[in-house]
Amino acid sequence: MCGLAFLHDHRTSPDHAALHMERALAALHHRGPDDGRVEHAGGAVLGHRRLSIIDLAGSPQPMQDPSARYVLAYNGEIYNYTEVRHRLAPRWHFRTHGDTEVLLAGLILEGERFLEGLEGMWAFAFWDAREKTLLLGRDRMGKKPLFVQELPDGGLACASELPALRQLGDDPWHEDIDSTADYLRYGYTMPGRSAWREVREILPGHVGHWHPGGTLDQRAWWQLRVRRFDGNSSAAQQALRTAMTAAVRRRMVADVEVGAFLSGGVDSTLVCALVRQELGLPLKTFTIGFTEAAFDERRYARLAADSLDTDHYEEVLAGWDEPELERLLLNHVGQPFADASLLPTALVSRVAAQRVKVALSGDGGDELFSGYQRYQARNILRWYSRLPAGLRHLAERAVRALPEPTAHHSRSVLKKAHLFLDVVGRQQAETPYFAPLMFAPAQLHRLAPDLDGRGHPPPGIPESTAPDDIARMMFADALIYLPQDILVKVDRASMAHSLETRAPFLDREVVELAFSLPRTWHRRGTRGKRMLHESFADRLPASLWRRRKQGFGVPIHAWFRGGLGERLLALAHEDTGGPLHPAAVSMLIAEHRSGTRDHGYRLWALYAYLLWKRQRP
Repeated sequence: MCGLAFLHDHRTSPDHAALHMERALAALHHRGPDDGRVEHAGGAVLGHRRLSIIDLAGSPQPMQDPSARYVLAYNGEIYNYTEVRHRLAPRWHFRTHGDTEVLLAGLILEGERFLEGLEGMWAFAFWDAREKTLLLGRDRMGKKPLFVQELPDGGLACASELPALRQLGDDPWHEDIDSTADYLRYGYTMPGRSAWREVREILPGHVGHWHPGGTLDQRAWWQLRVRRFDGNSSAAQQALRTAMTAAVRRRMVADVEVGAFLSGGVDSTLVCALVRQELGLPLKTFTIGFTEAAFDERRYARLAADSLDTDHYEEVLAGWDEPELERLLLNHVGQPFADASLLPTALVSRVAAQRVKVALSGDGGDELFSGYQRYQARNILRWYSRLPAGLRHLAERAVRALPEPTAHHSRSVLKKAHLFLDVVGRQQAETPYFAPLMFAPAQLHRLAPDLDGRGHPPPGIPESTAPDDIARMMFADALIYLPQDILVKVDRASMAHSLETRAPFLDREVVELAFSLPRTWHRRGTRGKRMLHESFADRLPASLWRRRKQGFGVPIHAWFRGGLGERLLALAHEDTGGPLHPAAVSMLIAEHRSGTRDHGYRLWALYAYLLWKRQRP
């Protein structure tokens, strides 16, 4: 895992460009503390910070071919690089033993179509110094980031993280109000966008073509196409066992030790079980807990670790940590980020990074195998919408008159009813398959009326790809929520501590297999992950499959009833001229503290936004 940067700006002298690049690489040091280099070629400057995982002594970057015409800066891992190297060997004399030269050779010999045969995660900048053309690329699911700024007078800059990109020039950046509206609705920006008007992100599964004086042209090199599975449920179970085992085996390839995150839930425990039971490899596992018992999963992680005989480590997060959050938002994410589990993910990454350089994770299991409760809520909504309007109104008033519990992850019926009503009014006004809902339209109007009608058009989900609402929700979660929230959180939090994370569930074969299966094979009644359960029932204890889904929750409801509520209110009053109404923020805090509503996650979204806005450059 690494960090990269590229700059082509004819307004800037070579010395000044080199200074910008050095500053960008300093901002990326955490992504690659093992080595850092710069190459000048054909009017461009490429920079790279390296976290050495494969071919530790070789494979320096940026890497040039023998003619020095082509230069590659690359962040990621290609898990099947040895097989691909063997295929390319008759046409290429390899000088190193890692995956970087395999990518360089493949792009030179075959162009962007070479990406179709790769299994892994990546973002890269590939510069042809003779023809003055740049190819940018990103992996299928968007595991590795790549931000781009088209400069005045036809230049271009790109980097792995927004704070590093900011160091590549002196042109001002401005808040994108449409992205702010998207953030307050969903908790994340739309794919390809950022919090800044001047900055875009290369889309997952896309490449970008650019030449000096031109505009960036993005094209899809991969799209998730649903092909119906040809076989019965038993055949699908066998195919899934084979695909998941192969995915884990591929992600154990490294010249350093590989560990794993272990929460005690189904997804992370299954990944660890495949390492121990199928591959027979020793494994270090890592988890974190909270002082609040309802949020503390350490006992489940210990049970899983004991049953799998892993070398287990844990740590406790005692409360909110504003300096750490500010560091993560400003130095790593570089824009507002509403997922409060960023903090515990950073903590478990720090624990892991003290002992390993690579950690496996269970990310993707919920999105691919129908693990979220909101999928079941969509079925309930169909029934609810058929009730008479008067009866619905009475039910809503009755629920809202009762205090909203802070039960963790919707465990109480009343909590579920409050959450359900949060999404009812949104169904006609907005695309119903997006998740999660942060502020519904009426709430957002009270909070920031100037944002009415603002926002970027959401991506469409073709009916031919996902024929019903729940299938569309799963599709949107995999292609929008996952890369815009989950993978951002995991990448920035882990790389802040120089730790590479790998997600076996996001293996191409696993993803395509999951979406080829009938939806009824994924969910039975209120229980999701049916296919996972039936495929791996013998790999995990029965008690784990029966346990209610908990997730990586954070006790922010308690934090905002304490000092964090006062901190948010102070930030809201400092933000003069911004879109948020301090009185509306104050009302949310008052409702939350009174116990009538649980606004914890909404307040966290506002806190992260205002903290970023106060400190942004």
